Amino acid sequence: MDLTQSADTEDYIYEPDPESLLAAILPGYVRVQVWRALLESAAAEHAARMTAMDSATKNAKELTEALTLHMNRVRQASITTAIIEVVSGAAALE
Repeated sequence: MDLTQSADTEDYIYEPDPESLLAAILPGYVRVQVWRALLESAAAEHAARMTAMDSATKNAKELTEALTLHMNRVRQASITTAIIEVVSGAAALE
């Protein structure tokens, strides 16, 4: 190379030629990209399932708390009614 030549004017020799190099590399690249897309799809599916299960767990806890509160109120109401009946019966006997 002459000192007056710039790096922009250099020609590179590819071995093998660019067409056969591309023919050898391109199928592997496509295969890797398809595999990556499949892995991302599987990961997205797992994430969606985890989110759905988390939501179902939260809803079940809220439902359990609401039903427990309702059951306690009904039980307390029946106890109060029973006490009122006992007190009323005792008052009637006096």
